[in-house]
Amino acid sequence: MGQLIDGKEVAARVRAEVKAEAALLRERWGLVPGLAVVRVGDDPASRTYVSSKKKAAAEVGFLSWEYALEADVSQEALLSLVHQLNEDAAVHGILVQLPLPGHLDTDAVLAAVRPEKDVDGFHPVNAGSLLLGRPGARPCTPLGILRLLEEIGCDPAGKRAVVVGRSNIVGKPMALMLLQRHATVTVCHSRSDLPSEVSRADILVVAVGVRELVKGDWVRPGAVVIDVGINRREDGGLVGDVEFARAAQRASFITPVPGGVGPMTVAMLLRNTLEAATRGAGASGTLTEPFPGAGRLAR
Repeated sequence: MGQLIDGKEVAARVRAEVKAEAALLRERWGLVPGLAVVRVGDDPASRTYVSSKKKAAAEVGFLSWEYALEADVSQEALLSLVHQLNEDAAVHGILVQLPLPGHLDTDAVLAAVRPEKDVDGFHPVNAGSLLLGRPGARPCTPLGILRLLEEIGCDPAGKRAVVVGRSNIVGKPMALMLLQRHATVTVCHSRSDLPSEVSRADILVVAVGVRELVKGDWVRPGAVVIDVGINRREDGGLVGDVEFARAAQRASFITPVPGGVGPMTVAMLLRNTLEAATRGAGASGTLTEPFPGAGRLAR
């Protein structure tokens, strides 16, 4: 039976690290990290996500602001708010909650955020920096997954990593970040031979949003399984993209759903916001080493 990777526990450690470093930043430079979250419309899931981010920011001593705009807000008005936040020295991180309503140009909105304030890591400059191996904000979910691997002592170097899903938010950046950690990486999609590819993975990351797409019998014995998916069952419960029960019998480590990757995303958002504030204060790198190998993740 695979050992569960407790994302809640690891996320709590990350938040404690961020809180301590934020206090040091305030003590040394009198600077309090500030996070602005922009939400368009009244989608219940988005409202819940934004609320959790604001609460987490307050718990670590950050300033935070929520800008709730009507669902029919114009592109011009939304971009005007983003530009206003870009110019606000108290705001170190800007997060535009996705998805946006269909009449808005998501790419244009994300590109309008200054790269140094893009704590989601979605700006084209930061995406390009990741591709080229240069410093820049990294997407929170892949960054959190690397932290989980660190916690269980799983060094990707020399291992075969399989990423199922090629989204710009998780799949593609995850593949690049594992490649930077010297894994041999395969990215799978709808035309891949999933049973064959999954069976060869030492590290398996699944992020497609399809309930139990990856069957447990495909998992290589001893593999580390990271399930990013969150799907709702008919009874209202949550289930991942991996057939958990059978996969857990074969894996060495596996993330549960919920309680695995999800808490890490918010924790790493706080880490990215702190890093942005630290750079704004003129400091180089982090105030303390947050976890073994963290310096490598930034390069």
